[in-house]
Amino acid sequence: MKIDIDALRQIEREKGIDFLTVVEAFETAMASAYKRSPHATGDEARVSVDRSSGEVSLYAQELDDEGNIVSEWREEPKDFGRIVAQTAKQVLLQRLREAEREATYGEFVGREGDIVSGQISQQGNATLIELGRTEALLPYQEQIPNERLEHGAHSRAVVIEVRKQLRGAQIVASRTHPALVVGLFALEVPEIEEGIVEIKGIAREAGHRTKGAVMSNDRDVDPVGACVGPGGQRARSVQKELHSEELERIDIVRWADEPEQLVGNALSPAKVSSVYLYPEEGTALVVVPDYQLSLAIGREGQNARLAARLTGWRIDIKSETQFAEEQRAFQEAFEAGLIDEYGNPLSDEGAKAIEAAYESAEAVRRSALEDEEDDVLSAEPDATATDLPVGAPADPVVPEPTQVVEVTDPDPDPTATP
Repeated sequence: MKIDIDALRQIEREKGIDFLTVVEAFETAMASAYKRSPHATGDEARVSVDRSSGEVSLYAQELDDEGNIVSEWREEPKDFGRIVAQTAKQVLLQRLREAEREATYGEFVGREGDIVSGQISQQGNATLIELGRTEALLPYQEQIPNERLEHGAHSRAVVIEVRKQLRGAQIVASRTHPALVVGLFALEVPEIEEGIVEIKGIAREAGHRTKGAVMSNDRDVDPVGACVGPGGQRARSVQKELHSEELERIDIVRWADEPEQLVGNALSPAKVSSVYLYPEEGTALVVVPDYQLSLAIGREGQNARLAARLTGWRIDIKSETQFAEEQRAFQEAFEAGLIDEYGNPLSDEGAKAIEAAYESAEAVRRSALEDEEDDVLSAEPDATATDLPVGAPADPVVPEPTQVVEVTDPDPDPTATP
């Protein structure tokens, strides 16, 4: 008995399964069919297919009570009949499906962080991305809240997990993960692909705003300009991929190894006057011009919150007038002997003086933000809009902390998109 080797090769090409796997699946199906055949003379069977000629050899086997092979002899495959032939076909298809799923898992395992693209398929409550022979699941929580994905539309996502299940691999993708931003910029910016420009950090609130910090390994290459592109073209291409209606703003800022400079850069597009660090508390006190206070905080505290996530520092933002008012009040209390040099009260009167200083500075801040609905003063590295501390000032800076940077000439335009 012979089979058409070209037919097995065709299955290999169509299913993307290794040829030897296809042959082994056929051998298993033939052995299973033999055991159901009325012509079977053995307890088990072994089938071997010549990989070149297609010659099929069937060996019947006799087993003892413990399942060991006692004897084996060759038999000529005979007409199995319609039911047995159908069984062989079912076994073959099942083995091929299993092999196809294993091939899919092997293709995607270890590819977490890779960008995939395909057509959106809405199947009931499930959203899938068609990836050729397979598909990726796009869970609801991994979809951008204010983006509508139409059935049949083309979209990109990042692979965040590859699960091995009984029915094969399940690929889980995301459009909200910050790694999507990194991957899209790598596709758009040749300097990133070449390793000249690096994305050192990403903070994202999907559908609203993303901040990225970049650096260059070549003095002649401006990392911000490379990512923004001529006329902002590269950044806009990424923005379009991140949100179908281009609603997600992207800020590109310059990375700095010095944390005070990094914090100042991260609050862009706001201009920063100075940054004071309190390493023991993980806090950065940022002073900005009065007219920049609203911009530094951002709508609903978003700019400060993303800057905190990007830098890993808790950020307290004060206007220059507010900061000066606090300093004046603390200095007076210190000279009057009500507080020590670190701002700790020495008496009940000193505690009241501290409270009065904060209240006075708070009044100044509120005056600067009289037209601003948001009332957030600080941002935590992993905070959300609802858990930002309000009116939580840093320790009194009398005397000033030892680590301070005066930011007199911030990047003129570190923002990728308006």
